[in-house]
Amino acid sequence: MDLKLKPFDFNQAVARAGLRPDGLPLAKAVTPTADGGSFRTAMADALRSVSDSQNQVVAMQRAVALDDPRVSLEQTMVAMQKAQLGFTAAVQVRNRLVSAYTEIMNMQV
Repeated sequence: MDLKLKPFDFNQAVARAGLRPDGLPLAKAVTPTADGGSFRTAMADALRSVSDSQNQVVAMQRAVALDDPRVSLEQTMVAMQKAQLGFTAAVQVRNRLVSAYTEIMNMQV
């Protein structure tokens, strides 16, 4: 469980978000896939990533508690913060989705 901090690469982060460095969307459009849509896949992948990071933190905490010399307290604390941020972001997305669903359901037809 080697957790290394990497320098932040702005261009890579922007590309992962589907944007150009100037903030405009990339020319290629996202098309839904045959398995129900790209949003479903993206959400499932994001939730799986959050769950994996939380599981990694639990393992790191256990290793620190057992005085494993391969895992430092600093690495564990950074991993805990990353997992907490991921979970908070997932909860915020869920709250926004529920709010949007409620708003759509209250629309007059």
